Amino acid sequence: MAGSSLLALIDDIATLLDDVSVMTKVAAKQTAGVLGDDLALNAHQVSGVNPDRELPVVWAVCKGSFVNKLILVPSALLISAFVPWLIVPLLLIGGAYLCYEGSEKLVHKFAGHAEADSESHYQELIEAVSNEQLDLVQYEKDKIKGAIRTDFILSAEIIVITLGAVAGKSLWVQIGALSAIAVLMTVGVYGVVGGIVKLDDAGLHLIRNPAAGLWSRGKQAVGGFLLWLAPKLMKFLSVAGTAAMFLVGGGILTHNVPLLHHAVEGIGALLPSLSWLITALVNAVFGVLLGLAVVALVALYGKLFRRKRA
Repeated sequence: MAGSSLLALIDDIATLLDDVSVMTKVAAKQTAGVLGDDLALNAHQVSGVNPDRELPVVWAVCKGSFVNKLILVPSALLISAFVPWLIVPLLLIGGAYLCYEGSEKLVHKFAGHAEADSESHYQELIEAVSNEQLDLVQYEKDKIKGAIRTDFILSAEIIVITLGAVAGKSLWVQIGALSAIAVLMTVGVYGVVGGIVKLDDAGLHLIRNPAAGLWSRGKQAVGGFLLWLAPKLMKFLSVAGTAAMFLVGGGILTHNVPLLHHAVEGIGALLPSLSWLITALVNAVFGVLLGLAVVALVALYGKLFRRKRA
């Protein structure tokens, strides 16, 4: 009897872990849209810090991200337990925010503000490094606080999307999936961020002290490649992250609004062999339209608020 009970318990645990694994994979796919932006944004936040302090700063932000998720995961479980009807509205808000972020980047770029902001950021970094009166410890602390605040918003999006994916599952599956996503995303994002911010340092280290010989030429080539790759990788992550925002944000909208869901299914059925591609494109189009609508509403509210204050 005791043996059969132990076997039944092991079987239940194995089933639970299998369910958690499956739901974690589903949630990881659905939260992919936040990751590109998360990587690029956090790597950008560390810029301007002394190279010797880059990894300690990334570690400090990583610890802050864990604290954020220690707040967000229990909050998500409480919502699921006591106000489950709130999950879909939160999902829609999160999806709309993703689309808004992506559309704001597009509007910013095509309006010609991106280059000005980049130049302004560059000048700020130059002034920060050259200013002898600047408290570098406080400057670093401000960088870390800003990055942790940004992480809280991105982490909230990840947790809400994961909560939507596991809604309806048992409490233990929800706890397991949310916890797994929280840990994997934090370790994965900040591990990659640490690698990205040290790419240029690795390149400089390799090209330093050139000498004759095949080994030295190989080091020089790899170092030059890493120096070329670092800014290109940042740009790629920014572009890929923006595109993924529209795909995920638009997908959240079309999956949770029945009328749009049926419309997307109907469009995808026109070409069954390419339904996955058509569905993704339609989701992205809805994402762009939703984002532009939110950008317009925010701009209109800003004008009315300024006029009211004036």
